[in-house]
Amino acid sequence: MADNLPSEFEVVVLGTGLPESIVAAACARSGQRVLHVDSRNYYGGNWASFSFSGLLSWIKENQQKTDLGDECEDWKKLILEDEEAIPLSRKDKTIQHVEDFCFGDQDSAEGVEEAGALPKLPVLGASGAKGVSLESEKECPAVESPCPELESREPEQTTGTEPEGATEGNGAGTTSGTESSPGESTLELGQTEAAPSETPTQEPKKITYSQIVREGRRFNIDLVSKLLFSRGLLIDLLIKSNVSRYAEFKNATRILAFREGKVEQVPCSRADVFNSRQLTMVEKRMLMKFLTFCLDYEQHPEEYQDHESSTFAQFLQTRKLTPSLQHFILHSIAMVSETESRTLEGLQATKKFLQCLGRYGNTPFLFPLYGQGEIPQCFCRLCAVFGGIYCLRHPVRCLVVDKASGRCKAIVDHFGQRINADYFIVEDSYLSESTCTNVCYRQISRAVLITDQSVLNTDPEQQVSILTVPPVELGKPAVCVIELCSSTMTCMKDTYLVHLTCPSTQTAREDLEPVVQKLFNVNAEKETENEELEKPRVLWAVYFNMRDSSGVEKNSYSGLPPNVYVCSGPDSALGNDCAVKQAETIFKEMFPTEEFCPPPPNPEDIIYDEDEIEPEESGLSNPAETKPEPSAEGSSDGGAAVVTAPLEGFSAMKLLRLLFVVMMMLRAI
Repeated sequence: MADNLPSEFEVVVLGTGLPESIVAAACARSGQRVLHVDSRNYYGGNWASFSFSGLLSWIKENQQKTDLGDECEDWKKLILEDEEAIPLSRKDKTIQHVEDFCFGDQDSAEGVEEAGALPKLPVLGASGAKGVSLESEKECPAVESPCPELESREPEQTTGTEPEGATEGNGAGTTSGTESSPGESTLELGQTEAAPSETPTQEPKKITYSQIVREGRRFNIDLVSKLLFSRGLLIDLLIKSNVSRYAEFKNATRILAFREGKVEQVPCSRADVFNSRQLTMVEKRMLMKFLTFCLDYEQHPEEYQDHESSTFAQFLQTRKLTPSLQHFILHSIAMVSETESRTLEGLQATKKFLQCLGRYGNTPFLFPLYGQGEIPQCFCRLCAVFGGIYCLRHPVRCLVVDKASGRCKAIVDHFGQRINADYFIVEDSYLSESTCTNVCYRQISRAVLITDQSVLNTDPEQQVSILTVPPVELGKPAVCVIELCSSTMTCMKDTYLVHLTCPSTQTAREDLEPVVQKLFNVNAEKETENEELEKPRVLWAVYFNMRDSSGVEKNSYSGLPPNVYVCSGPDSALGNDCAVKQAETIFKEMFPTEEFCPPPPNPEDIIYDEDEIEPEESGLSNPAETKPEPSAEGSSDGGAAVVTAPLEGFSAMKLLRLLFVVMMMLRAI
């Protein structure tokens, strides 16, 4: 497959999760030679998205207990006397307690295959190329395509996902011109048409398990559930680096609260507050006064400095807010822990929420179409465009350390090839138990549900909702619920995909099942009571625990050389700031003088090979004439600038090369 890889690189990256992919893209963009490998056959690691059949395969793989101890260890012969090896783990142990349940009739799914699925052949790697940025693939010298998907998407689903066709907004989240500085690319909000409901909202369509299996390719199910803050670090990085052109986004349309056994919509913008029927006029004034204070709370330290040691919930009680307002602010705006978060943490979270309002819509959040797993792949594409080499299903056996210097000098892959590099980025799951002996990991409890209707039916039905459920009992964490509709391209029509996440105290099922029972009907159809009929019915569910390695200091790992950097997996936070900060920190430690993911070059500033522009070779006598100038045709066509120069002395081959470059620039613009 990739047994003829080059043996010299500046940077080798193991794992294709979000922080590793950002580091790889930043290194390639700064001119480093990058090798990016993953032992899995899909991109993203624990940040990946799967079709329904892909998720079932992932569940089966993580439920099996495989023993890899008898594998051949011939690679040890490649270690020299003045070297030592740090073995890497051959089994991903970051996922535990995987349990899946079908609440419908499963017998009818026997023998049912996914619609449009290819004939089953031996899998050599991730198949299918994404219908995005074909020119980037042609420029990429990668061993494998940097943009494969777990499943090929059907043609009607991919309509409008090309960067060239992603210029029309959905009307709800159009970015004003003031949001983008010169050289910035604005985010494209998904213009995918919402699937109209064909049945009355009182009677949801009956969805069988066989239908879910047959339409399995319409699902893109995330292993980790997150949203993007519209003014968060990830959005800023996507725009700055122009990686946003590889993806589309949809607004989170509403924020919900669970109070007194009912789900309610939370007013968060000024218009929402004054249009809300849930709040009295006095409550509206109270809420607006408090939110105004939060926007510039640093200017009024006398208001909170006496309460800095108190929890944010206790601070809210001192602000003369009604219980309903305290609940909305704590669980649906600040979204912080009722018992653990201090006053300053709550004020910072509230301010961040308010600052993100209005940039792309009425809520602070965006969601990437086709799932969170798209984001790591977008950065992999950027890396590949700038020369990064990619290999999936490419396990690495060990790190090779020079005894004299104590630095890592190479890796040995499963083919027995030594690959040398200056720096090594390793995902935490690749490290062996002996290396992680002193590391204390946290866990995340996750559940994914497929339901037949929304937790709060409104018109229109195509809603992306976020709901925070307060702790069910003392000592339990709050649960973040994200509900996705079919217009996000993550589930089939007439279904909803629901993600539940919280820090673990027990197994995922023990942590999350009480919340599922409060919000959804999980009983068999015959056992359903009248009050349960009003709740959405769960069609299928999976629970699992995921390792949270964020916040682990590098010195906690035993025996790691100084030029080996560890990237953590997903954390339990709603946003992606932790991954972006970690990637930037690692990059700055390796290359302190380089800019982190700089903007792409302006076409006018591109300098071609010297032999193409030297006056002596081209016969040009006036140096000023060799300066590229924008053509009138180029500037009138969408502002694209085309490089032109006198053509005397240019060979036919040089003309063809110049025309090809101009065409590629126009297509990219």
